[in-house]
Amino acid sequence: MSRNSASPPTGSPVAVSDAKTDSALTHGLKQRHLSMIALGGVIGAGLFVGSGAGIAAAGPSIIIAYAVSGLLVMLVMRMLGEMSAANPASGSFSVHAERAIGPWAGFTVGWAFWVLLCVAVGLEGIGAAKIVTGWLPGTPEWAWVALFMVVFLGTNLASVKKFGEFEFWFAALKVVAITLFLVLGVLAILGVLPGTDAPGTTNLEGEGGFMPNGAEGLVIGLLASVFAYGGLETVTIAAAESENPVQGVAKAVRTAMWRIALFYVGSMAVVVTLVPWDDPKVVEVGPFYAALDHLGISGAAEIMNVVILVALLSAMNANIYGASRMACSLVARGQGPRRLGRISSGVPRTAVLVSSVFGFLCVLLSYWRPDDVFPWLLNMIGAVILVVWIFIALSQVILRDRLEREAPEKLVVRMWLFPVLTVVALLAMLGIFVLMLREPDTRDQLMASGVLTVVLAAIGVVRQRRSVAVKG
Repeated sequence: MSRNSASPPTGSPVAVSDAKTDSALTHGLKQRHLSMIALGGVIGAGLFVGSGAGIAAAGPSIIIAYAVSGLLVMLVMRMLGEMSAANPASGSFSVHAERAIGPWAGFTVGWAFWVLLCVAVGLEGIGAAKIVTGWLPGTPEWAWVALFMVVFLGTNLASVKKFGEFEFWFAALKVVAITLFLVLGVLAILGVLPGTDAPGTTNLEGEGGFMPNGAEGLVIGLLASVFAYGGLETVTIAAAESENPVQGVAKAVRTAMWRIALFYVGSMAVVVTLVPWDDPKVVEVGPFYAALDHLGISGAAEIMNVVILVALLSAMNANIYGASRMACSLVARGQGPRRLGRISSGVPRTAVLVSSVFGFLCVLLSYWRPDDVFPWLLNMIGAVILVVWIFIALSQVILRDRLEREAPEKLVVRMWLFPVLTVVALLAMLGIFVLMLREPDTRDQLMASGVLTVVLAAIGVVRQRRSVAVKG
């Protein structure tokens, strides 16, 4: 199969290609891997644990918050799916931004996403270690993080097929867990689960009503829900290493749409229908545990701990993979140190190693500088995913027009109601930025992420100008 990214359409601002990288990478991912990577990317620890804070703020209206943010994510994934199906590339949205806007844009969004994934690897490792030390008290957290790092370093260094198999089974376990939760929850709501009575609308209407904290609570819930959806982008990175990149990404993106509604919105609806939104357990131990405990299911805490552990380990595995491929793609386009892009036996092993080491350094910072450097690092990545989404939308607007003129046959996936819904999505993202500025907790994240983005953009512009000067 020809690599579309090798020959950008005429009229593009820059000749962009990481085709050499993509051809050097092996194509060991099957459609079942891609589908599960897309599905597993939706179901993370943010859903199982982080959603509790959103419920505490928004009450039952968290259903609306997740539905609205879910619609935005669907639009973003549709845009990204359109571009990735037309031009599969291991750099995904970074390549699209470079083709559409210029090298500085690809540099900015690519390295910002790399930092986000590497820091996330460290955070997930810390979270997983806390669960294991709860089972094995007295064992050091850092040792467990190191063990997890070594394991996933091994799976990512071995082959993309090994990564795909690990992620397939991780995702399968998460899907089974949340499916069982939804089935039990629906049965309990209907009053047919043994030992339970149908709650009706008591929890939805009582304790302050559907919006107990008013519009302000809904806004906080909306902000919490937006960032819980991060992770879907990895499937378009992985598509470049699949057997059929175009068909693979198209199918994975399409099937991810209804799953977002089912797993996120559905699970929130089940939780707030079964459990009072102001139950302390919703925040203290997580909404899923609170619901299972309410249903009288013995061992609910340990069941959820196992599921959360799997979710965290899955995210570690996927983020090391995504970070290494993004770094490799950036280097192939002259946007980073050459040594980072070395590929051995179809695997960018140096990029895998560096990404993992960066993630482990973040873990060490959590011990060395827990009061200043580590919180600053967390704030720095807080709004990066929104920056990525904005670049995706801007790139799609530009590339869609170019594709329709020059290669309409590549539009295997089309953005709905273009350009109306693309503009709506962009306005929604800008609206989220405004909402983040209003809230003290998210304001710091926005500012820190803004600093990271501006610094990377400035470096990217300087590099671009130097490159043009050298070529001139």
